[in-house]
Amino acid sequence: MPVTFPVVATRDYDNEIKQLQATMVTIGKVLDLDEMQREIATLGEEVADPNLWDDQANAQRVTGRLSLLQGEVDRFGALSSRLEDVELMIEMGTEEGDETTLAEADHELMRIAKAVEALEVRTLLNGEYDAREAIVSIRSGAGGVDAADFAEQLMRMYTRWAERNKYPVEVFDVSYAEEAGIKSAEFAVHAPYAYGTLSVESGTHRLVRISPFDNQGRRQTSFAAVEVIPQLEQTDDIEVDENDLRVDVFRSGGPGGQSVNTTDSAVRLTHIPTGTVVSCQNEKSQLQNKASAMVVLKAKLLALKKAEEAALKKDLKGDVQASWGDQMRSYVLNPYQMVKDLRTEYESGNPQSVLDGDIDGFLEAGIRWRRGAESK
Repeated sequence: MPVTFPVVATRDYDNEIKQLQATMVTIGKVLDLDEMQREIATLGEEVADPNLWDDQANAQRVTGRLSLLQGEVDRFGALSSRLEDVELMIEMGTEEGDETTLAEADHELMRIAKAVEALEVRTLLNGEYDAREAIVSIRSGAGGVDAADFAEQLMRMYTRWAERNKYPVEVFDVSYAEEAGIKSAEFAVHAPYAYGTLSVESGTHRLVRISPFDNQGRRQTSFAAVEVIPQLEQTDDIEVDENDLRVDVFRSGGPGGQSVNTTDSAVRLTHIPTGTVVSCQNEKSQLQNKASAMVVLKAKLLALKKAEEAALKKDLKGDVQASWGDQMRSYVLNPYQMVKDLRTEYESGNPQSVLDGDIDGFLEAGIRWRRGAESK
């Protein structure tokens, strides 16, 4: 007869599941799933109309909204099903003394708890533009070559975060520094709620480390600025007068000034009334680069317009001076290892993991902090 060992319960599964179920009920109420379903049905009727695409702007709005709502409902439903399944797994594993099943359920429950927390944070993203895709701008600040290198590390951090979440990234422009790193970069993260999620990253980031570019091995402090704005939509009322634009074309360049294109295909747009400058060099065609640059320019002008109207410039763009006195996060690699957000007090003792894209904790803490600040 095989020897069986009693399963020792190390966690109060019943209480954990009840708490998660209660949180899901609250999330469902905040999301207003019934209203979502009604809107999905209405939008579905509009999509079925054969004349929908006669008005392309409205068609894009309708299909985009339908996709967004259906995704949210499906996400909630899938998570609810996973919670029901893990409850059954735990019940069966406990009754049969099956340690393997309980171990699997234990890991699944932890994953579900993390997903529920992320969904709970998502309910806090209910601002006017939070559901939109994001355009992220990074530029090096004080600190010379170290700042340029830090700016490139930040770009990598955000693109790696996007890759972890399977979010497409579209790079519009990268201006490389002469020795190392980048002077600036601009790219889009194509995902629902990318703006609401990443907008808390706006501000000045500070790096402290032993400089790899200093032959005396001295500690260097450098800065980089991050700006996040919402992606433009077809229904946004932003018109740009061609007479207000200065268009410059130039040859695309890579690291160290190496040419990556043999024609003057890169485009720089300057909006003269506001001084807003946008460049794009990722496409081979000058026309394509101009079209991409115009998308970014209009998004920036929209952010400026709304900020002026609502007097919410810091909410939309953040403080991006990239110097002492206005930093929002510090990355310290020497004399100790620490990344700390100065607004939320959230911190990590593993800077390399953070710079590799593990920033979800900082994002969630930032979103909760912002909601708390708004309610005061």
